[in-house]
Amino acid sequence: MKVSPELLYKYDRPGPRYTSYPTAPVWTTEFGAADQLERLVVAGAAADEPLALYVHLPFCESMCWYCGCNVVITKNRTKIAGYVDRVLREAALVRDAMGSSRPVVQHHWGGGTPTALSPEEITKLFAGLCELFPLAEAAEVSIEVDPRVTTQAHIEALAAAGFNRISMGVQDFESEVQEAIHRVQSYQETADLVTSARRHSFESVSLDLVYGLPHQRTDSFKATLDKVLELSPDRLACYGYAHVPWLKKHQAVIPDEALPRGIDKLALYLVAMETLVSAGYEAIGMDHFAKPEDELARGMKNGTLHRNFMGYTTRPAEDMISFGVTAISEVAGAFAQNDKGLLSWSDAIDEGRLPVERGLLRSSEDELRRRVILDLMCRFKVRFDDHGGCQEFGQRYAVELEKLQPHVRDGLLEIDAAELRVTSLGRLFVRNLAMEFDPYLRRSASEGPMFSRTV
Repeated sequence: MKVSPELLYKYDRPGPRYTSYPTAPVWTTEFGAADQLERLVVAGAAADEPLALYVHLPFCESMCWYCGCNVVITKNRTKIAGYVDRVLREAALVRDAMGSSRPVVQHHWGGGTPTALSPEEITKLFAGLCELFPLAEAAEVSIEVDPRVTTQAHIEALAAAGFNRISMGVQDFESEVQEAIHRVQSYQETADLVTSARRHSFESVSLDLVYGLPHQRTDSFKATLDKVLELSPDRLACYGYAHVPWLKKHQAVIPDEALPRGIDKLALYLVAMETLVSAGYEAIGMDHFAKPEDELARGMKNGTLHRNFMGYTTRPAEDMISFGVTAISEVAGAFAQNDKGLLSWSDAIDEGRLPVERGLLRSSEDELRRRVILDLMCRFKVRFDDHGGCQEFGQRYAVELEKLQPHVRDGLLEIDAAELRVTSLGRLFVRNLAMEFDPYLRRSASEGPMFSRTV
């Protein structure tokens, strides 16, 4: 696929990744713990509805310069043990507020580095959470790990607990890139962990790559991709590096001149897409790839793909409860984000209150637009019949349809009487297309940079 420099220049601008709508910058501290308690009561009444659960484990032994996550750099075992205890107490507070449990269809741990926990702490935390929020049959139980610190004992503990999916960070195997991002990780470390996970019957092994890192070139990134294919992961994610030093101060140590920009950055993604698709993987959403027999690939085909803060999933649950510092819940039509500071989050738990820092209760208009954006991001099309029919859609989104016309002329989109369809070219710019349905962007455009670039 070829993209002209003119088209790239036109569409390469800051924009959300749409793991939520409305996006986090418009949430407010006016939404607090009392509001979240009300939402949890509503959620508890929907006893048979599926539920997703996320745990944020922020600890890392060292900082990766490219990282955009909320992390705590420490090797203090006492601090980590205390965090595990507090997560379980937070989960109990939420369970008490809901008054009942619901079948958990997706249970995920992210970070940070979840395997900063010891095997014993993993067993304790998982058992405690499942006692409060039991898993549904055939639930997806997944974890993100760092091969540099994940041991055989960790894998054994995870498998024994019931984790069935594992995602490993790779980013890039090129030594110059690894040194520039302060994350040196050998191919053999990764290969050994993949072998161990398969030996312990994990249903899915996924590897994460990042393009747009300092000193990346298409030839060296192709070499990384070839090494990754030797491991034959079930899924791959290929994320664009979000360079946001105004939000993540540590990213400022990365020399700006070392970063591939514009057409050079896009070329990295295109070589990834071409390499992976040629190897038999199917493109899922805007940054995932999966083997044809994988659930993600089947979900893409049959329209059951869903997107939330954990990424793409085939276990759609409208409500997601999340525990830990800076964790984000989505419950009964509202977003609630926990305190970002470890100390303030800990104080709230110790005082027996929900550690909510900010959030937002979605309006009826938000709900309608959220569905349109989810369709674009997950299915690359919007069927008008799913949104009240062609006439109602045309009347409600007349302004947006007019704004989409240049995208149609640029070959990103096709529109007929039945649906909007994102073209193969348009998939590269799907964030830009979704942005046309987001009126909040116009309100906050004057408030300074908030998002990474869409390319």
